Amino acid sequence: MKALVKTQKGVGYVEVQDVPEPTPGPGEVKIRIAACGVCGSDIHVFHDTFPYWPPVILGHEFTGAIVELGPECKHFEAGERVVAEPHTRACGVCHLCRTGNIQICAEKRSPGWGIDGGMAEYICYPEKLLHRIPDGMTWEQAAVVEPTANVVTDLIERTGVIAGDFVVVQGPGPIGLIAAMVARAAGACEVAVIGAPGDATMRLKKARELGFEQTVNVGEADPVEAVMDMTGGRGADIVVECSGAPKAIPVTVDLVRKLGKICVIGLTGNRNVELPWDKFAFKVVDVVFNLSTYYTAWDRAISLIHSGAVPAEKLITHREPLENWQRVFEDIENLRALKALLIP
Repeated sequence: MKALVKTQKGVGYVEVQDVPEPTPGPGEVKIRIAACGVCGSDIHVFHDTFPYWPPVILGHEFTGAIVELGPECKHFEAGERVVAEPHTRACGVCHLCRTGNIQICAEKRSPGWGIDGGMAEYICYPEKLLHRIPDGMTWEQAAVVEPTANVVTDLIERTGVIAGDFVVVQGPGPIGLIAAMVARAAGACEVAVIGAPGDATMRLKKARELGFEQTVNVGEADPVEAVMDMTGGRGADIVVECSGAPKAIPVTVDLVRKLGKICVIGLTGNRNVELPWDKFAFKVVDVVFNLSTYYTAWDRAISLIHSGAVPAEKLITHREPLENWQRVFEDIENLRALKALLIP
């Protein structure tokens, strides 16, 4: 079968290869991949700035239909359409696993970097990590469930956005725009989206197309002044930091109100960040760091997308065969793409 493989350590070393078709083991199903989203982590693996174990097939945002059941499968049938949590190889016995936090087990090896992923024609996967998708859900909608489940975990389940909150999203990439949609679906009274000059042409434009009229280009306006004007000088109830930019991250404390919350989603790529620590202390803010997904967030994300409350599929700008992966990666890095799907 065809697959997009990171062949060895180092920058680059990604290519489409013919690899053996996998066979499901005990408790696994074989899935025919319908689509696989490109995540920032896939780009980081290409650039050798994210942990991975080569040779490995890239991709963890996949969806498809079950074509074969391995031994001991009890809960799914051939033909069912599914999405999958990426929490493979969690040990099951450490304190984190035993307290229901397999997503941050030190032994976890997710598809796309720790084990073979979904940028291929087929994948074999533990049925215990699967979620059924509704009959009326399109493959494109299903392919954006994984990033949406991340945001649902971070913003709804961990940070606790509630009806009436004024939310600011900093960094209008795919995750930032999904965060804006999730905040609105959770009842936020207003969602403001802040971006850099490079975001103006596509990302901030898309935010407005999605109905977020309060957008701020930091090249044209001071974001703190803008948010204070919007909130009558109070500040945002919740600031969602999705940019991962070391210069932008310290600004979150100036955007948020006293006793407000900062939801951290964006990663810096191991760059250091200088924080005005006393400002955080005197504002008595809650800073909530996040990584990966809770089990409960997946069915919530499926419901939000399927109902139309979070139309995350509207972010898809690229739908390309595996062979066009390089152009897709380049377009993502050069801000010419929002969400891209590779179709095996």
